Amino acid sequence: MHLPALNIPDLYLSLWRGTMECDKNDNKDTWDWAVFRDISIWKEHGREVAAATPYIPGSFDRPPRNPAEKMNSGYKAWEYLLYFFGLGPCLFYGRLPHKYWMQYCKLVQGVTILLQDSIAQAEIKESNNRLSEACVEFEELYIQRKAEQIHFAWPSMHNIAHMPHEVLRVGPGMISSQWTMERTIGNLGEEINLHSNPYANIANCGVRRCQINALKAMIPDIDPPAKQPHGALDIGDGFVFLRAKDRTARAVTEAEAEAFQEYLEDQGVEVEESFHPQVTRWARLRLPNGQIARSCWKEELKELNHLQMTRNVKLNQNGSTGFAEIHYFTTFAVHDTVKFVAVGSFYGAPHQELYEQSSRTYVSVQHFRDVDIRVFDAKAILSVVTLFPDPCYPVFFQDGSQVDQYALMQKPGLGIGQKLGYRENDAAKNKAKNVK
Repeated sequence: MHLPALNIPDLYLSLWRGTMECDKNDNKDTWDWAVFRDISIWKEHGREVAAATPYIPGSFDRPPRNPAEKMNSGYKAWEYLLYFFGLGPCLFYGRLPHKYWMQYCKLVQGVTILLQDSIAQAEIKESNNRLSEACVEFEELYIQRKAEQIHFAWPSMHNIAHMPHEVLRVGPGMISSQWTMERTIGNLGEEINLHSNPYANIANCGVRRCQINALKAMIPDIDPPAKQPHGALDIGDGFVFLRAKDRTARAVTEAEAEAFQEYLEDQGVEVEESFHPQVTRWARLRLPNGQIARSCWKEELKELNHLQMTRNVKLNQNGSTGFAEIHYFTTFAVHDTVKFVAVGSFYGAPHQELYEQSSRTYVSVQHFRDVDIRVFDAKAILSVVTLFPDPCYPVFFQDGSQVDQYALMQKPGLGIGQKLGYRENDAAKNKAKNVK
């Protein structure tokens, strides 16, 4: 937990901001990596981080705040994780000199692999290669065999290269990391109700928690099945349609009608040219991983600064991965079989040059909107993702593809939540909306 989420970001940001201690024989003016010594650049970068917040789904937990304003005010480990390893490959592009950015991206790729709950042997090998390269290049780029810069060699930068070997020994780090312990400490602290004797109180809470966990381990089905929200529609395999829902069927747009026609033809249904369906829309879909995918239909009614966008999804179609913005969900019958589908506008393929140079960490895609609308099986959706407007791509690429360009961030450790039975809670958001 602390190594990737606190120690490593602290090292790099200290160098990039020029706050690292400088030897008397050294000169910060020669630190070409210290781009954020310029306070105006640092503040602009902070605004870019803050601008991504409305596009980060609530299931990603706490989004990173503006680092230029909040980094010294209790910046959380999870914020560092999303900021440094999620938003960073995009937002540091063009800010850092290119060689430093490429070295940093190798570090990000190596750590990102290790944040998975299930890691293939080939991925462990790749992570080991990336982190080993990042460690060696860190010494070459920053320390440069200079005695006056040897204090840049923090133990954390060396230790990170050993993490892939630890996966082989004890399993993925997300399973054995301190996140669970930190959350348990917080939960037990919240349960203290006897402040005159808090230690005895928290001890009793801990004993009760252990007893409950032991019962659940011995009798896994002791918990009653979770109740579905009012009006929900279970479509199987862990997928559930959630309200809001149209009271009556409504007409679709011309682009959506063409998408329905193409979908039906793929199902072997002959469709007339004048085909223009009416559908009953559903607003949300709960995924097997506990996340809730929402839709443009309802989210576009809210102001951007009151939104945590949850309508961008990662999906698997015909064996390939893609990304789409959900317009709405709906059902209809094909050959007496009910189909549960999503309607969405798709994003294009990642910019290949950036994708390769960044060790596959900087995924910048163009949103095609009405040009590429498709109807697809709702169960093809794998997860909810962050796709935020890419502020760097248009600065360096003026080839016509810079319009509607978005950068990708996926939630770290998503699979762990699914194994633990995580379910995104809508109650707080609905309550806040009603109060407003």
